[in-house]
Amino acid sequence: MDVVVDEMVSARPAAALRPFIDHYTGYRQRGVEPAVHRGLPSPYLTLIFTLDEPLVISKHPDPAQPGGRFDTLIGGLHTSPAVITHDGRQSGLQLALRPLGVRALLGVPAAALYRLDLPADDVLGRLGSRIQAQLQEATTWPQRFAVLDRTLLDRLAVLDRGAAAGPAPEVVRAWQLLGQGGALPISRLAADLGWSPRHLGQRFRAEFGLSPKAAARVVRFHRARLLLQSRLAAGRPMHLADLSARCGYFDQAHLAREFRALAGCSPTAWAAAEFRNVQAWPPDEEGA
Repeated sequence: MDVVVDEMVSARPAAALRPFIDHYTGYRQRGVEPAVHRGLPSPYLTLIFTLDEPLVISKHPDPAQPGGRFDTLIGGLHTSPAVITHDGRQSGLQLALRPLGVRALLGVPAAALYRLDLPADDVLGRLGSRIQAQLQEATTWPQRFAVLDRTLLDRLAVLDRGAAAGPAPEVVRAWQLLGQGGALPISRLAADLGWSPRHLGQRFRAEFGLSPKAAARVVRFHRARLLLQSRLAAGRPMHLADLSARCGYFDQAHLAREFRALAGCSPTAWAAAEFRNVQAWPPDEEGA
């Protein structure tokens, strides 16, 4: 029987990487109960390098993509959960990639990865496997985070920035405004940018894959989920009515509907299933 190991360590990337990556999370579990984890929609793309065993995905955000096992994975923005299983053992490093930085870091817009889960080498070439090998050779979490900093800084230095030019300033501004809470009406957002809602939608989807309305829903849901997580971690009641008001939902029923739509279950069911799953707990981004 495995000795019980239950580790989760988070870190911020090097300062020069922070426009492209929000945070790193290292996780390792051994000897815990087998579990099913929902990979929920969020305002970040996901890059995962496993350490000891493959990542097993039984259901992808795109239901047409068959389940599979991944040594490395790049996952795009999405509006439905991935379903991940483990047999009591899982380990790896997970990177939260900022959609506005994806062109510079990966060489493609976030829209090219929308709803997809791909091996990292499909996007990074052999660099994905090389990074994984270096992470497996490292023996501590600080060493592994240093590997990520070094290799990704090297990648930024050699990429052709011209070929990976960023989106239009209006698209950048739209994402930034939506990222402040997801409550800004799309018609007002378009007017503030000097674009029609239709033109904004076309340009936004071309960059991110999501429509502005879908992105706003994901941002608001992500904030609600983090606040719920913080309350549970502190041993406090969920207080879903208060949570709904704080995150811009009409009422608790609206929050519950959005949770079912984006997570595939109610807030209560998610909390019961995920509270002990390390992959469900990114760094605390907001106080409760």
